[in-house]
Amino acid sequence: MAPDRSDVRAALLAALPVMLGYIAIGIPCGAMAAEAGLSPVVAFVLSATFYSGAGQFMMASLALAGTPAPLMALSVSLVSTRQLLYSAALAPYARRAPRWLAALFAATVTDESFGVNLARFADPAGGWDVGRATAVNLASMLSWALANAVGAAVGPALDVPTAIMSFGMTSIFVCLLVTQRWTRVTVVVAAVSAAAVAVLKALGAGSLAVVLAAVAGVGAGLVAGAARRDARGGEPS
Repeated sequence: MAPDRSDVRAALLAALPVMLGYIAIGIPCGAMAAEAGLSPVVAFVLSATFYSGAGQFMMASLALAGTPAPLMALSVSLVSTRQLLYSAALAPYARRAPRWLAALFAATVTDESFGVNLARFADPAGGWDVGRATAVNLASMLSWALANAVGAAVGPALDVPTAIMSFGMTSIFVCLLVTQRWTRVTVVVAAVSAAAVAVLKALGAGSLAVVLAAVAGVGAGLVAGAARRDARGGEPS
């Protein structure tokens, strides 16, 4: 099932906007990794295996803030749970693919490549398959890893303030938020999470405030979703 030239070309054309965006944000991420003590080689390997922009920004920010490793792992794991939703959405398109290819495809999905591939899978005339989708993932991942390595190599020389680089993580979450399909449940999750993190920060919870606020937001969203389903079904909420 080796991809032919047309498959590679189609995948690269689809991945190009993602790759350019990854270069722009991957260099600051790599610079933050260098601030946290990672070499360019380690930054490349981490980016090519962990491959999570939000998670890597979070790890670097928490490391620079002196956050304990268990709390870092919990925070990054919680942020990465959205990958479960991606898997559920993409699984029907991969059920006929060889297991090794489906596994590689699933392991290399990220926010942006998910959006690119899902739109093409949903197009009945597009002829999109798991092979092309995996090529999109791998091309995006390679550009991300290379950008991180470059950022780790040149970051110390650029001497960009850590506070400015840290905003890259914040901007990622802002983008993820504003591109959501806004429903009553989405509003509840965003409002509860924002209020909870503000209160917890004021109470001195530190980095733990992000984790607890995210849990509070998810819990509120589950309650709001259940209440909405009960209301539609005529059942008591």
